[in-house]
Amino acid sequence: MEETKFVGFPKMARLSRECVITEKIDGTNAQVCITEDGKFLVGSRTRWITPENDNMGFARWAMEHKDELMLLGPGQHFGEWWGQGIQRKYDLKEKRFSLFNVHRWADPIVRPACCHVVPELFRGVFTTDIADRCIMNLKHGGSVAAPGFLKPEGIVIFHTAKGFLFKKTIEKDEVPKCLAGL
Repeated sequence: MEETKFVGFPKMARLSRECVITEKIDGTNAQVCITEDGKFLVGSRTRWITPENDNMGFARWAMEHKDELMLLGPGQHFGEWWGQGIQRKYDLKEKRFSLFNVHRWADPIVRPACCHVVPELFRGVFTTDIADRCIMNLKHGGSVAAPGFLKPEGIVIFHTAKGFLFKKTIEKDEVPKCLAGL
């Protein structure tokens, strides 16, 4: 008789733990990767990019700002490339790179001057009421990332205990992205 390998049930994280809620910016996912030996790579959500094989000009911009971006240090640094000509555009005349890791990069003194950071809307114990309040604040007050822009996309919830990300959009949140035309 063949022996079946035992698979245990995974430990569950408690939902009512710390979370960080940030504004979800409607642009294109981007990353800067700096290896331990100092190699500099630039990527989109799904591939490495170069100025010759770019994603909305991010690789070209990153190469122009390489010296500053190297200050991020070793690791993969994810963010949103957004603004002029990308998705909602946010009424900007330029493109911006906003880092996702608000814990590490919120202080403008420690992050490269060429980088922004996604706006932190809430930090504390997660509740659906808090998430709904953040959505309502954006819906009625507009974008925090681009003040005056009245059609922000939504929020990202980072559940710190589990290390999971969730998103909630202002419009068509209940509809899968492939069907919503978003």
